[in-house]
Amino acid sequence: MSTDETIIEHKAFARIGLLGNPSDVYYGHTISFSLANFWASVRLQPSPDLVIKPHPVHDLVSFSSIGHLIKRLESEGYYGGVRLLMAICKVFYKYCSNNNIELKKGNFTLSYDTNIPRQTGLSGSSAIVCAALNCLLDFYKVRHLIKVEIRPDLILAAEKELGIVAGLQDRVAQVYGGLVDMDFSKECLDKLGHGKYTPMDISLLPPLYLVYAENPSDSGKVHSTVRKRWLDGDEFIISSMKEVAKIGVDGREVLLAQNHAELTKLMNRNFDLRRQMFGDEVLGSLNIKMIETARSVGAAAKFTGSGGAVVAFCPDGPEQVKLLEKVCREAGFIVQQALVVPPLLTDEDFKTLST
Repeated sequence: MSTDETIIEHKAFARIGLLGNPSDVYYGHTISFSLANFWASVRLQPSPDLVIKPHPVHDLVSFSSIGHLIKRLESEGYYGGVRLLMAICKVFYKYCSNNNIELKKGNFTLSYDTNIPRQTGLSGSSAIVCAALNCLLDFYKVRHLIKVEIRPDLILAAEKELGIVAGLQDRVAQVYGGLVDMDFSKECLDKLGHGKYTPMDISLLPPLYLVYAENPSDSGKVHSTVRKRWLDGDEFIISSMKEVAKIGVDGREVLLAQNHAELTKLMNRNFDLRRQMFGDEVLGSLNIKMIETARSVGAAAKFTGSGGAVVAFCPDGPEQVKLLEKVCREAGFIVQQALVVPPLLTDEDFKTLST
């Protein structure tokens, strides 16, 4: 966070779902980390009126031609970040009202920027919402009154306002930073009212690599058919999702033991189960090609989220990494080493934790 007089600015980072996703939507267990390669930032400046400022690129409404407009819509979609900022303002205000948290008088102008590639399953939308929530917490000076564990629910609620399909794990990673073990079991949610989130030492992670396409699929459509089948009691989906959740549970011990051979198996199994449940048509040929390209050199590979980007691990070391970079670039994919964000919680945040 930076404060210049009364200006408040926060960053929230992209995230990688390492193990157990997408079981966070199905009372499961995941391990995720915040990715320092990409981030969104939100700036709050006091002003006479409350203003949500459109981004000059992501909320473009002026075009050189109808062709430019169509090209823009096909590559970027219809929505920028303005609706996300509006939605978190609404959710934040209602939460404070419902919990008798008094908000001071005063208005502000919210603006944002982001370099998170669109539709890569790296949680670009929730990063904007998370950064905005942090600005609101500081502007109204209520950080100590809103528990850290509840904040991911507020971020998700803002996205649900807009019909965005997602789970909690991304928002937990973005609120906490670092590497986080997340238990979303029904028992846990019923007892605590939220998941059980346990930060882990980021030094437990081996070198990991991010692979993504410049023109990826829409990550917001991937959960749909599987969720309906799960709700309808489909035994294959229910048992497969339990196995995915167990990968998240087992992953904690594997990381603590730094058992890289087992980590390779878990990452690959995680994707294979997703593929069996969702099917190739839903996952998309480009996403599958990314996985197969990484695996062609013996790397472990799985989605970072719902598609559009892949996290890869090279258990055989630097020479295998060179091969990964070569085959991915030949296939037209971008490869970067995944940089891990250190834990983000402040002393004031820690005081709000339940445990």
